[in-house]
Amino acid sequence: MVNFGKKLMVDQVEEWKGYYINYKLMKKMLKQYVEQTQHGGKDCERVLKEFSRILDDQIERIVLFLLQQQGHLAGRIEELGEQSTALLEQYDISQVSQLRDAYREVGFDLIKLLRFVDMNATGIRKILKKFDKRFGYKFTDYYVTTRANHPYSQLQQVFKQVGIVAVVGALSRNLEYLQHHEGSFVSIYDHPAVTLKDPVIDQVNHAVQKLTHATNFLQFLGQHSLIVQEDAQSGSEDLVDDQNYHFMSLILNLVNTFLYMVNTYIIVPTADDYAVSLGAAATVCGIIIGSMAVAQVFSSVYFSAWSNRSYFRPLVFSSIMLFLGNLLYALAYDLNSLIVLLIGRLLCGLGSARAVNRRYISDCVPLKMRLQASAGFVSASALGMACGPALAGFLQTKFKIFSLNFNQSTLPGWVMCIAWLIYLLWLWLTFKEPEHFTKTVVSEQPSESSHQGNANLEEGLAQPLLIGTERRQDENSEDNDDNEVASQNSHEPATSIASAYRLLTPSVKAQLLIYFMLKYAMEILLSESSVVTTYYFSWSTSAVAIFLAILGLTVLPVNAIVGSYITNLFEDRQILLASEVMVLIGIIMSFRFTPHYSIPQYVISALITFVFAEVLEGVNLSLLSRVMSSRLSRGTYNGGLLSTEAGTLARVIADATITAAGYLGTDLLLNVTLLPPLVICILSIAATLYTYNTLY
Repeated sequence: MVNFGKKLMVDQVEEWKGYYINYKLMKKMLKQYVEQTQHGGKDCERVLKEFSRILDDQIERIVLFLLQQQGHLAGRIEELGEQSTALLEQYDISQVSQLRDAYREVGFDLIKLLRFVDMNATGIRKILKKFDKRFGYKFTDYYVTTRANHPYSQLQQVFKQVGIVAVVGALSRNLEYLQHHEGSFVSIYDHPAVTLKDPVIDQVNHAVQKLTHATNFLQFLGQHSLIVQEDAQSGSEDLVDDQNYHFMSLILNLVNTFLYMVNTYIIVPTADDYAVSLGAAATVCGIIIGSMAVAQVFSSVYFSAWSNRSYFRPLVFSSIMLFLGNLLYALAYDLNSLIVLLIGRLLCGLGSARAVNRRYISDCVPLKMRLQASAGFVSASALGMACGPALAGFLQTKFKIFSLNFNQSTLPGWVMCIAWLIYLLWLWLTFKEPEHFTKTVVSEQPSESSHQGNANLEEGLAQPLLIGTERRQDENSEDNDDNEVASQNSHEPATSIASAYRLLTPSVKAQLLIYFMLKYAMEILLSESSVVTTYYFSWSTSAVAIFLAILGLTVLPVNAIVGSYITNLFEDRQILLASEVMVLIGIIMSFRFTPHYSIPQYVISALITFVFAEVLEGVNLSLLSRVMSSRLSRGTYNGGLLSTEAGTLARVIADATITAAGYLGTDLLLNVTLLPPLVICILSIAATLYTYNTLY
């Protein structure tokens, strides 16, 4: 990987060279300040003020040049507009073609300017992070607070780009008029759904979206998967071409995701009845549901490591474990053994291959299709979450074959047993192992002539939380362009949970806490729904199944609204904080304050909690992918694994809380289980406010 300093030198426009952020100077000044403060020459307050002035000067030079270039582009578009008006009086196809080419030239210059802004915005963010690492994470908060909301803010010119986006709109409107509506007065503002075919507009829109973090439904949905979306313009080679890509293997991964989510939630409406039939309390359903998540804490790690060598073998192992787990779950009724039931659920958790599914999309799907595949991953999860309880609602029957009992408690196990057996056969016959694994096996065979090692270093920049003397060389390795060995070491992925933890900044920790909170709140809501609704409202299993299915079906529509509209109106950090507040309101509304607990109160509070937790998840994972070190984007101990572990641990603790609270009596179950998510939600809001400006 080429570090940012070198990338800036290579990618900058030569004639604009004097207007980019002087990244090398900023790093040099930062090192001098570190040395001066360590030797007692300057206090941190003075350093903060001086460095702020230097950064102000850098940003001012960038902004003034940006405004100058915007004016040039606006003037050229105005001149072309006058020519376009003249063509209305005397239409000439050759002049229209020349005019269109002139607009395209403006478009290419606009792309250069957008990349100029993007490069400088990245440089500013990196400098702020570097200062934070060395001076206790205080500078970004101070700088953004004092600059971003000031009436003469130049920082907003770089990060909000109102003027340059207006130029983009003017160019798009005029070029669309020439290309699609020659001789008419139809406007893109009247038909916003019109798709422009001119490639320059596609490139402009791509540059704008990258710069402004604009999104649409597919992008927002794909953020839930935390699959790294590489920049098509970054210069990095897409190692997956259309010939090596195998569509059926992708479908098999998505089906695995769907079936696993069905398997997780199909038992929720009947787990309490199953526990009672085996002689346990109804609240033991928390342990039954949560035992699958307990095993998933460990399976996520070994599946993540296994996917470095193969995808086929982990998926086969996953299918076998889930087949056996569901078989034991179904047989536990006739064996009258709660232990067998729990072992079955543990085996199901050990078969969780979501890390493999996510990794397959990241590594084996072409870049141009990765966004759709990521959205498919999330959609399969959401659909499985809705279909699980719905399917349980259709299994309200009872019969016997030989000595085996088939009823609402055992049928989910039998149905999933058959489903995984069919999937295993389908997988065995049609899955194709990616070509790079086959090549790796061949290259690992010993050769008489030579032994060649090929170490592919992961992209990323180490961001340790502590500045101890032992780690200073590694921390500054990116800054030293001459130290190639240290630079390479700083790009290696984390090799253990401990090394991954050291890469977590306060912003990343805050986002992981939020993810833990939302998963905890959702698990409490879903897992205890059967016990709570039966106790307070006397709901049948079918009614609980319908309620849970409706909750699951809200996922895609909510994400469509948020991804297509809300994220384009507000900043991610604003949506994050608002969603946290709404989840807090939903949790508070769920408490039983009076002896009479009504159905409307429960349903409305559950919808608020669940819906805004879903909104929160998408925005949270989007911000998490942006603030975490890129060293966590690859390898076994990656960001996806950390978020999965945080969410899985939340589910385990939530399910254990339900069972533990059951010993206090069903009457107290609701309020007792809601207290932990209430406290954690308040803490997550406090953490968001503390790191709010670092999310700018």
